[in-house]
Amino acid sequence: MMGGSLFHYRKHSWPPEEYINRSTLQQFDFDSAAPPEQAWRRRLDSHANILKEFSITFREAVQMVRLGVRLWSYVREEASHGRKAPIDPFTRGSCKPSASQGVPLGGMGSGSISRGFRGEFRQWQIIPGTHEASPVMANQFSIFISRDGGNKSYASVLAPGQHEGLGKNNDQGISSWGWNLGGQRSTYHALFPRAWTVYDGEPDPDLKVSCRQISPFVPHNYRDSSLPAAVFVYTLVNTGKERAKVSLLFTWANSVGGVSHMSGDHVNEPFIGEDGVSGVLLHHRTAKGSPPVTFSIAACETQNVNVTVLPCFGLSQESSITAKDMWDTMAQDGQFDRENFNSGKSTPSSPGETICAAVSATAWVEPHGKCTVVFGLAWSSPIVKFLKGSSYNRRYTKFYGTSERASVNLVHDALTNYKRWEEEIEKWQDPILKDDKLPEWYKFTLFNELYFLVAGGTVWIDSLPSEGMTVDHHPARKMEKGDKSAVEAKLNCGERGVEHTFSVESETKTFPQLSGEDMSMTPWNVDDSRNSSHLSTVHEVHTEMDDVGRFLYLEGVEYIMWCTYDVHFYASFALLELFPKIELSIQRDFAKAVLCEDGRKVKFLAEGKSGIRKARGAVPHDLGTHDPWHEMNAYNIHDTSKWKDLNPKFVLQVYRDFSATGDMSFGVDVWPSVRAAMEYMTQFDRDDDGLIENDGFPDQTYDAWTVHGVSAYCGGLWLAALQAAGAMALQLGDKEFADWCKSTFLRAKPVFEEKLWNGSYFNYDSGSSSNSKSIQADQLAGQWYTASSGLPPLFDECKIRSSLQKVYDFNVMKVKGGRMGAVNGMNPNGKVDETCMQSREVWTGVTYAVAATMILAGMKDEAFGTAEGIFTAGWSEEGYGYWFQTPEGWTMDGHFRSLMYMRPLSIWSMQWALNPRKAILEAPTIITMDRMHIPSAPLRPCQPCQVVKKASCFGNSVFHCSCQ
Repeated sequence: MMGGSLFHYRKHSWPPEEYINRSTLQQFDFDSAAPPEQAWRRRLDSHANILKEFSITFREAVQMVRLGVRLWSYVREEASHGRKAPIDPFTRGSCKPSASQGVPLGGMGSGSISRGFRGEFRQWQIIPGTHEASPVMANQFSIFISRDGGNKSYASVLAPGQHEGLGKNNDQGISSWGWNLGGQRSTYHALFPRAWTVYDGEPDPDLKVSCRQISPFVPHNYRDSSLPAAVFVYTLVNTGKERAKVSLLFTWANSVGGVSHMSGDHVNEPFIGEDGVSGVLLHHRTAKGSPPVTFSIAACETQNVNVTVLPCFGLSQESSITAKDMWDTMAQDGQFDRENFNSGKSTPSSPGETICAAVSATAWVEPHGKCTVVFGLAWSSPIVKFLKGSSYNRRYTKFYGTSERASVNLVHDALTNYKRWEEEIEKWQDPILKDDKLPEWYKFTLFNELYFLVAGGTVWIDSLPSEGMTVDHHPARKMEKGDKSAVEAKLNCGERGVEHTFSVESETKTFPQLSGEDMSMTPWNVDDSRNSSHLSTVHEVHTEMDDVGRFLYLEGVEYIMWCTYDVHFYASFALLELFPKIELSIQRDFAKAVLCEDGRKVKFLAEGKSGIRKARGAVPHDLGTHDPWHEMNAYNIHDTSKWKDLNPKFVLQVYRDFSATGDMSFGVDVWPSVRAAMEYMTQFDRDDDGLIENDGFPDQTYDAWTVHGVSAYCGGLWLAALQAAGAMALQLGDKEFADWCKSTFLRAKPVFEEKLWNGSYFNYDSGSSSNSKSIQADQLAGQWYTASSGLPPLFDECKIRSSLQKVYDFNVMKVKGGRMGAVNGMNPNGKVDETCMQSREVWTGVTYAVAATMILAGMKDEAFGTAEGIFTAGWSEEGYGYWFQTPEGWTMDGHFRSLMYMRPLSIWSMQWALNPRKAILEAPTIITMDRMHIPSAPLRPCQPCQVVKKASCFGNSVFHCSCQ
């Protein structure tokens, strides 16, 4: 893995010819069997090293000892209730993380299974919030080859035999199989959502085999992208002189990972479907009251391909048919008995017994001939049930229903539609892959980082519950008089001659009086009986076409919180680019949450003090863990209602999405929440200079890095939010609020620059601590969003470029020659800021965001040089081994913290910067701060108003606002 030479050598190309014989590539040059020119590649015999986790220093341990004690107590308390704490640094799984990951299987939000680059099925996340990392070794593809004349025969599992748990002799389990693949001539090629494994003469020197793995991740396709299915297309090329009989075998254990196969009462059942699709259903009865899961493994029978099945075999000597019996049958006959299709359901398994199933597909391949064999895998887990009681139907049930036999239709449709998926995937990817101006490493890393939208614990539910589903078990918050206002908008699309009328009831509030003399926040009158942040109290209207359900994804598999918002700020560019309706759905959920309150008491572990779970007007940190949407803010280290970055991030994301999509109904729906979020923040302007101040604790996404006074990060976000809110206010006709944003911005900006600008960059904060002058990589986060949204720059161009150059010269290039990414904090003397564990870490997603900011500032060379450090350290063959599990960050010695993390999706902000959207480019000039009218009087409380919009296009709207 990573050695000293890494920092002195830069590789620019990874052509397939370096991994596969050129003649083999030519033989596979049909039906997408050959791997693409741009892909992440590994040889199957590559060593999968154990990954090293970070450790805290003695000083950091002393600083966090009280937090550690409280967190330990909280983890134990949650465990006593059968729940896992959202953050648990004390419990480690039995499977040590290793550099073995590959492209995951399936679409989004229906549970996921990852497949390592050497072929093992691992990282099981079928049940929400659970993560079983260990591979299920009975799940394999194997090959059996015999040739005319009987002189040659081969039988091997199509994975190298160096896995954990193998090596037992004389047993009846999977150790009896032929683990004969060396992997020296076999290679893996990944370009999410597809992957290719090429066996170049292994195990038969005269047979070339390509396995193409395809999942239905299709941008802007909100149906197929929700399907829990994957396809494996085997292309066989016989380069020998004799005809070859080739049998491919797909085996699968009745398991959802871990030790679930031992729980008992599992049943297997063969089936024959339509269009030649046949296989086995594996009905899995989950433990602890979780909803059942049904797997389907199948193959497609054609004129040249014969499909047979073995519905049930076991892994122990007590099994009526053992794994060894199954293997011996295949080695001798190359297929199973056709009568097995008539065997019906198997006897339910006993506790402690493992049952598996097998599907075989057999074909004859003529000398110098070619053949295609296709397998499918699907799993149906129609109901999502969270630990505290709420249940929902998954998104795919909208199209396939909730029957356990839906997996038959799922696998059938996967086997019959995969070519259409591939056409759409290639149409999406080709313009980027063929762009000669982009570095090769960037092209395939851009797509491969999307693995997290499948493997990041995603949950995608249908909007409406089915009959009998439990969705809400908390009492709805009582709506106060004046909380609702009917907002009616008319959009007259001149070019199409169509007038759309929609009516949306949005919850609003009467904001407190703001004046120049007192900009603090007047507390709301809180009704203590309103103890639930119930998001369903706000009615919303969507058309059938716009209804994409509701979507959750984890902060990370180690930080089990749904849609963590300060991190979504970085990751959301991927969703906005590829699935914008999902992105708007998430923003609507947070918009509704802003206007809700949850008065239940929570103990905050850092300080040991108690407070309410969710304050009205504050953007929640997350949508919850064990009861998302109903019990938000699972994060309880700090009181995030006092954080300074969440509300500005909400405003910035909403404006970016609003301006990029031109969705006026979205803007109208969320505007009351945008205004409430801005009003809430004024309480943190302690000295009435228009600028918010941090409060001497880590009140931001860097939740171990203390901030004093005005900070570059939060202060810059606030300036950007003022500009975005003002622009949106103008678009929606709220001129009075736009004027307030303008006047506040004009007061705050010079204060920000006076307190933080030091001539070459913005100081970390305005305090007097030892790290106040630290060079923060993320100091221009507000400018990043401003530029990404088509708004005018926050600062002079020379200051922006100077700050970014400083970050590049110090945070990037002074860390092992730029081969690690951007360290979060760097002292002006060129030494890493070791104030806390986060200041000395490289955060992968932040590095990508900094690179995007550089692109927007016209510094492309520095941008790609910065981001390449993440590729080199995380994804390259000489790196640390973090492919398809990119962590939140790593230390200077490459030790990780929090694998499989959300924030690295921010690499898509680089693509966003490279290709600004038309709506952004055509933003009307009136949105600039310089065109806003400065108010002559303080902002008056906003009353419910009616907004009517008539426009021929988004950029030239005319608004009328009649406030009562």
